[in-house]
Amino acid sequence: MAPSLSKVSSGVSGLVDSHNQSLISLEGSNFIANGHVFLSDVPDNITVTPSPYGSSTDKSISTVGSFVGFDTVESNSRHVVPIGKLKNIKFLSIFRFKVWWTTHWVGSNGKDLENETQMVILDKSDSGRPYILLLPLLEGPFRASLQPGTDDNVDICVESGSTKVTSTGFRSVLYVHVGEDPFNLVKEAMKVIKVHLGTFKLLEEKTPPGIVDKFGWCTWDAFYLTVHPQGVWEGVKGLVDGGCPPGLVLIDDGWQSISHDEDPITKEGMNCAVAGEQMPCRLVKFQENYKFRDYVSPKALATGAPNKGMGAFIKDLKEEFNTVDFVYVWHALCGYWGGLRPNVPGLPETKVIKPELSPGLKKTMEDLAVDKIVNTGIGLVPPEMADQLYEGIHSHLENVGIDGVKVDVIHLLEMLCENYGGRVDLAKAYYRALTDSVRKHFKGNGVIASMEHCNDFMFLGTEAICLGRVGDDFWCTDPSGDPNGTFWLQGCHMVHCAYNSLWMGNFIHPDWDMFQSTHPCAEFHAASRAISGGPIYVSDTVGKHNFPLLKRLVLPDGSILRCEYYALPTRDCLFEDPLHDGKTMLKIWNLNKYTGVIGAFNCQGGGWCRETRRNQCASQFSHMVTAKTNPKDIEWKSGTNPISIKGVQVFALYFSQSKKHVLSKPDENIEISLEPFNFELITVSPVTVLAGKSVHFAPFGLVNMLNAGGAIQSLAYDDFESSVQIGVKGAGEMRVFASDKPRACKIDGRDVGFEYEEHMVIVQVPWSSPSGLSTVGYLF
Repeated sequence: MAPSLSKVSSGVSGLVDSHNQSLISLEGSNFIANGHVFLSDVPDNITVTPSPYGSSTDKSISTVGSFVGFDTVESNSRHVVPIGKLKNIKFLSIFRFKVWWTTHWVGSNGKDLENETQMVILDKSDSGRPYILLLPLLEGPFRASLQPGTDDNVDICVESGSTKVTSTGFRSVLYVHVGEDPFNLVKEAMKVIKVHLGTFKLLEEKTPPGIVDKFGWCTWDAFYLTVHPQGVWEGVKGLVDGGCPPGLVLIDDGWQSISHDEDPITKEGMNCAVAGEQMPCRLVKFQENYKFRDYVSPKALATGAPNKGMGAFIKDLKEEFNTVDFVYVWHALCGYWGGLRPNVPGLPETKVIKPELSPGLKKTMEDLAVDKIVNTGIGLVPPEMADQLYEGIHSHLENVGIDGVKVDVIHLLEMLCENYGGRVDLAKAYYRALTDSVRKHFKGNGVIASMEHCNDFMFLGTEAICLGRVGDDFWCTDPSGDPNGTFWLQGCHMVHCAYNSLWMGNFIHPDWDMFQSTHPCAEFHAASRAISGGPIYVSDTVGKHNFPLLKRLVLPDGSILRCEYYALPTRDCLFEDPLHDGKTMLKIWNLNKYTGVIGAFNCQGGGWCRETRRNQCASQFSHMVTAKTNPKDIEWKSGTNPISIKGVQVFALYFSQSKKHVLSKPDENIEISLEPFNFELITVSPVTVLAGKSVHFAPFGLVNMLNAGGAIQSLAYDDFESSVQIGVKGAGEMRVFASDKPRACKIDGRDVGFEYEEHMVIVQVPWSSPSGLSTVGYLF
């Protein structure tokens, strides 16, 4: 690597190799970025090493960052060291508010930071200070996070998780990167760290599983642990009969063979309806429990051939409901919540380990799952035998026709690592075994990662895994009993997912979790899922569905209109608090093939409380909020299929809730006011001028769908013929803006009737079997 700088050794700045000139330096006791101080009173033991990875190694990296480390006198397994004082610079951060889950947090000073912070971005200034990213890393067997220190110091916490793994000095526990674009800032930094660590792949290098383009149904809130084959069958049938056939069925917790330690080994399976009672249980066999094992195919009864068990059920389910392309099942990283039960024939060697929470984790929110597993311990398979654990589970699942797995309770290993070389080594062994098994049995990408929000997983567990939850669970009600939680928790969920994606979306495709279509805030959730860019699935109780809402998400073939990118907060929201400042509206953006989309959500009303160390209601902030938006809220250059808006002077905006449209210049602000837990979706379409007849034209899409612009699959303008051809997927009300009334409209070459009102052309598009694709033509 390039030479290291420290105040102790040099007292000078700017010592870099000839190729990579870092914009970050340590001058005296100040950290400087592009000539501007961002951390002051930097201690003498802090070191800075300019990154050797820059534009000379990757042309997409525009600036060179620096690695930060420190030296100490004592060799320890955990170090907490100040790296400098942060004063009066707005920041956004991502921190772990629960053991498993992270969220967004803002402030302006070192004391405003939270413990277990995974990422910090400092805001740019009008005087020329760029955006600055502070990214804690892994170094050897140690892992870093940021936390508040005394007197506005930013402290870095570096820990191995094992008293047997100690060190005195580090050179790359923090990476600092600068840039003029906050979104590119994070992306560039992750490219650097990918090369630096060599332990993960970026999302752009991987292909998400096919479930991201399918509507799904999950059994969790419908059954909890009472899930059984007949219930799954009836659940799928109800959705099919209602016109919303699922392409994914996710059989959640409740299918495995589990028992308490005091139960006889022959007892397996639980049928309780209260979530949490299963957490002290352990796995006693890899195969399904009696509920699924005893399933007998009706076809077997007719033919007399033996056909029973999970394999028979999955085969029957897919044959009866032909839209079901994927069946996934749930399991925990360690097999089950409590791991594996020791001394069970047919299972790998297992030892019950009592979890130990780090000081940082002890400051996270109280959590039923953590309490239960700390009390009963985890039946851990030794790391060198982890491959046997996953081979046992996954080979059986593949044999019975299961297409993938939701791996839950992931961030557990750091509590179990004392005698296994520390958290990094234990994680490497488990994630390597999991990755190898997923590649062998589930095409390398058949996984939804869950309860995985920590940098250990992002840096070590994402070589193949490329789909993961980016928010805490969808909570129908507040588990703490606050009746208002039915509402304010939904706003929390939106904020978790939107801001976490800024960090996690570089590793995994963001999954915003299931919801229930009959929930009081169902439409609020549906709108966010529609433009999230991730999978859309519900956990409706059997027979209880809001089909009019679901049909705004789901096409008749079980597919969805998914955005091209993943939703992120708009720039003007990044350093604000959309949960409890009483004034900020959460705005998110995404791209379709030919249009952009902005989602505006009033999430004010509750969130993280520093004093009580939990999420709680803040009803004093829950009132109407007004915000401004314009076409530049969308980052048009993002993703693998950016939309060029060069030369576009006018955009047409369609508002899904108010069913109106407006024309807007790129910088022209439009005001939106929303009551609490209300939303608006805005399709933003660049206006093109047909040269022949000077017709101004912009497509909106199928406005009966929440992601209207997602229906547009192709768009071709013919200036000579003064016509436009639009490839459309789906059915319903197609709307476009046109400054003049067309002389004719056609669907697949045939003339059709249309309406023309307020400069919108309205055509009813029927479903075209089997693909759902139609070509709509406009002739002027």
